[in-house]
Amino acid sequence: MNTESHNRIPSGKTAAAEFDAKDAMSDYRIQFILDDSEIYLDGNSLGPLLHGVKDRINHTVDHEWGRRLIRSWNESWIDLPRSVAAKVAPIIGAAAENVRFADSVSINLFKLMAASLIAAPEKTVILSVKDMFPTDLYIAEGLAQLLGPGRCELQLIEFDEISATLSETTNLLLLSQVNFRTGEAYDVAEMTNLAHQAGARVLWDLSHSAGVLPVNLELNQVDYAVGCGYKFLNGGPGAPAFVYVDPGLQKDLQQPLSGWMGHAAPFEFQPAYQPAPGMDQFLVGTPGILGMSAMDAALDLWQDISLDQVFGKSQALTAYFIQLVEQSEALGSLSVIKPASRGSQVSLTHEDAFAISQALIDAGIICDFRTPNIIRFGFAPLYTRFQDVVTTITRLEEILINAHYQNPKYQVAGKVT
Repeated sequence: MNTESHNRIPSGKTAAAEFDAKDAMSDYRIQFILDDSEIYLDGNSLGPLLHGVKDRINHTVDHEWGRRLIRSWNESWIDLPRSVAAKVAPIIGAAAENVRFADSVSINLFKLMAASLIAAPEKTVILSVKDMFPTDLYIAEGLAQLLGPGRCELQLIEFDEISATLSETTNLLLLSQVNFRTGEAYDVAEMTNLAHQAGARVLWDLSHSAGVLPVNLELNQVDYAVGCGYKFLNGGPGAPAFVYVDPGLQKDLQQPLSGWMGHAAPFEFQPAYQPAPGMDQFLVGTPGILGMSAMDAALDLWQDISLDQVFGKSQALTAYFIQLVEQSEALGSLSVIKPASRGSQVSLTHEDAFAISQALIDAGIICDFRTPNIIRFGFAPLYTRFQDVVTTITRLEEILINAHYQNPKYQVAGKVT
């Protein structure tokens, strides 16, 4: 992917302002509601609120729900799973008709895993890696327990064992494009082709990559994909998820959650279920309109955005952060996880990672912690500046030099870390 707009990174702390001044994406930042006294580096967990989303939610509540009431279903609501999908489709390299917004990532994973097993019952293995995002594995584990070993088996291995483990019994290879702990980005084309050579399908979770990395689902002949809307796509907490199926597979799939919105004629209220054609069969229940409206407004931001520029700036920001960490004597006790290919996050390790992350948050650097010893920093190119990187490094240095993280209050974990 072309990264020409950010084919260099600043050298040292003093060059950040110059790079920000030349940043072709700098105008997007003002569209977000951000506290300038803080540096927000957690967009890989929850994207910030957009002014346009706030306005849209107010309109949905006050006018569409408050005044138009049930008439709003025919005026806009009923088509949101399709119209919102049409906006995310270019971001993930898919045609609009092959994507729908519905439910959550977990529920969409269940639909796709079960449908794939039903379509090829002689292949019973869902193959994945031990460090896959846990909720994906939980859903696969639950499905395996539901169906029993004769119909479904979850097999977990190390990533470098995939090629040797794929076999004629593998139904589905389940992968995330970006490792949520390390930030490593995997090659979609390579792994999809590897699965196909073994006669298996592949299901990609794009939750940590949609909006910052190239995906190109149809170009890479991906079978299935899911992704959440609340990280780099900024759809809000609990935003609906998207689901994608290769057009050549759609007619042969039986989606097991046969809800009324996936019926061929939902308002005829027939006693027997008849699935809708194409991707509409992956709809289930009544969509949450507040969340769907917020997602719709959030994706409006992407109409004129160059994904090449987004990717280029993402890689420049993370490289700059790593450069400054490694140049700082004060940060010598931190280790940088440096995969060969990287998503839009950098992970640092330290034996006191949790306490350091809490001290950073208290100092206005919003990051997060992942077990066992990882501090994660997410870099969202639409609003993160190079100067934010410098400020983060400066405050991190102060925390380590002065041992602020040893304060007992930074040892106490909340329900969410």
